[in-house]
Amino acid sequence: MSAAGGSGRPRVRTGYGLVEGRNGRGGTAVFRGVPYAAPPVGALRFAAPVPPAAWEGVRDAGAFGPTAPKVPYPPKFAALLPDPEVPGDDCLNLNVWTPHPAPGARVPVMVWLHGGALTRGSSAVPVYDGSAFARDGVVFVSVNYRLGVLGYGLFPDAPANRGLLDQIAALTWVRDNIEAFGGDPARVTVFGESAGAISVGALLGSPRAAGLFARAALQSGAPEVLAREKVRAVVRRMASLLKVPATAEAFGATALPDLLAAQGAVLRRSGPLTGGPAFGLVTDPDTLPGDPLEAAGAADVPLLLGWTTEEYRLWLAPTGALPVMDRLGPLTLALARARSGKDRAAVRALRAALPGAGAGELAGQLLTDRLLRDPLRRLAGARRSAPSFLYEFGWPSGVPGLGACHALELGFVFDTLDVPESSWLAGPDAPQELADRMHAAWVRFAATGDPGWRAWDGNGPPMVFGGPGRGESIAAGVTPRVLP
Repeated sequence: MSAAGGSGRPRVRTGYGLVEGRNGRGGTAVFRGVPYAAPPVGALRFAAPVPPAAWEGVRDAGAFGPTAPKVPYPPKFAALLPDPEVPGDDCLNLNVWTPHPAPGARVPVMVWLHGGALTRGSSAVPVYDGSAFARDGVVFVSVNYRLGVLGYGLFPDAPANRGLLDQIAALTWVRDNIEAFGGDPARVTVFGESAGAISVGALLGSPRAAGLFARAALQSGAPEVLAREKVRAVVRRMASLLKVPATAEAFGATALPDLLAAQGAVLRRSGPLTGGPAFGLVTDPDTLPGDPLEAAGAADVPLLLGWTTEEYRLWLAPTGALPVMDRLGPLTLALARARSGKDRAAVRALRAALPGAGAGELAGQLLTDRLLRDPLRRLAGARRSAPSFLYEFGWPSGVPGLGACHALELGFVFDTLDVPESSWLAGPDAPQELADRMHAAWVRFAATGDPGWRAWDGNGPPMVFGGPGRGESIAAGVTPRVLP
């Protein structure tokens, strides 16, 4: 790190110019809004990312940069999931928290990819503050990338998986620049939650990302691709609303507010459990040539993989869907069985593990197995030359009805329970001791490739944080807490 400027603030010279950050807590430093690619505007709106322009003098890196264009969460989810919006075009930016060593210190690096169904979220979410990682000897990087139709719409005249290309560009920037911030480019861990974890799975399977990271962690998201025709259908529906051709050229000439309004209208009825129209990654010869689950299983990269005990409660409890699903009873279970591919024996085993659970609870567990637990166990079991470590987060939220829901573990992993927004999901009085243990495991994994428990060999339950968990499978699980 270069000497501080006259302001006493830390400065670092990147490959594009000098940036001036801010002094953080405990002798750390933070640099926000650093561009890793040019603003995706004009002819670049639907293009692959290109390097940013170099600058003269000192670039201020004291505030978060613009967030990627997006539509807000519906009100019931916006009350639980903070999602700040920072206006501006230069949204392909990242943030760096560092223990403030000199260049060449070569401490571990962690690169965070946020969740939000590939349509929402950003690196500016307060829960994702990287101070605790820097405090504990890690250079922490968080990344913005294009979302929704801008990042994942499929067009005949634009590259596919542009959001993934953005993430690869950010990792390339890390490889080329992180040593100046004290990081070790040979010890990069990429990690993410939900859509961020799906993105990590794609990076594991993308030849273009090979060699850009040494370890990976997937929290509540498994490698997956959508059918190309499904994504094209979403684009065609938007084109119909906008009354323009379903091409990148036409969408590029459309005003951004109109584009986002059409996207919001088309995706209104989609959801992680219920399906429906969606944007997502697709197989593509250039970026993702095959099934990412198969490709990720062949990668020689240590993995940290896990889920929460009651993932589905985030999507079903706030909307009041659980009581409705309970009233529908057999129909709910029949639909869940059809979508999850589970047989009647699995339902019987689940009933035995969850005595007193309603149809909504049972359906939620079936679908969570199908979408998360089964593919993540499959990925862990596919490892041949590198270990995989499984975990489950079982602590139930203090917010009534949420239980151990999707995204609840984030404040614990980041050790940001003191951030007010953490209480939106966790409620009051979340246990700091649990955050201490979980955060330390992630730091240890980044530093050594071992979070502190036995690698998974296909047998036995995962490491459980903060609750009884469900264990390895429906049939052999430990009964979790069942909430009203």
